[in-house]
Amino acid sequence: MNEILLPVVVLGVLGFLFATLLGLISSKFKVETSVTEEAVRNALPGANCGACGYPGCDGCAAAIAKGEAPVDACVIGGPSTTANVAKAMGVEAVANDNRQVAVVKCNGDCDSAKDMFEYSGLTDCRAQIALFGGKKECNYGCLGCGTCENTCPFDAIHVHNGVAKVDRNKCVACGKCVAACPKDIISLVPYSQKAVVLCSNQEKGKDARKKCDKACIACTLCAKTYPEGFEMKKNLSEEVINNDLDPELLQQAADKCPNSCIEVFN
Repeated sequence: MNEILLPVVVLGVLGFLFATLLGLISSKFKVETSVTEEAVRNALPGANCGACGYPGCDGCAAAIAKGEAPVDACVIGGPSTTANVAKAMGVEAVANDNRQVAVVKCNGDCDSAKDMFEYSGLTDCRAQIALFGGKKECNYGCLGCGTCENTCPFDAIHVHNGVAKVDRNKCVACGKCVAACPKDIISLVPYSQKAVVLCSNQEKGKDARKKCDKACIACTLCAKTYPEGFEMKKNLSEEVINNDLDPELLQQAADKCPNSCIEVFN
């Protein structure tokens, strides 16, 4: 009987000693936080997404409380979070409509973009690039493996028919999909932007068209139709970032595109 009780007693005593020791160490090295920092932390959404550039909401709260970050440092919280953080800091929140949204600059779905071969392997865009550069003939095309989709913590991007599409209402511009895309075809644009060119191919028009039926072929029709809304750069049409553009004229320019690679937002 003693042979059974002795180990139990020893383990119990050791457990108590270690618990006491850990408690003392925790108390000794506890990092004190100010009342302001705690109030700011409580005002943040708690997503810990890192989109603010700090290590989670704790890091963001500490930076704001120290004056090292602005009250609108949380990019996913929106105006309500900014207002609550400003209240916790005892300052007035300044209205700043700087919301952004992610855009996948590719429209080459399975029906339009040509593949060099059929791929069966890891469903990760980065793995495709690392192994053989990707299956698509277009070097600027979305691979459609869903790496961005798996990375997004807000369920705002999904692959449809071989190309990633962003839900503008769910996207909070955290930038995780931008960092995850090995093709560098995802970018953040102002939410107020009324149109985007869904192509990134900078090859000459005839070469781009051979690889994708929805590629921009640099025909310049959009820029000629509405020069204030579109400009040509490196064999590629690009939308002009301007909140004052006329939606009707943008739509007219989009309708002129022979390959339907311009999207106009309502």
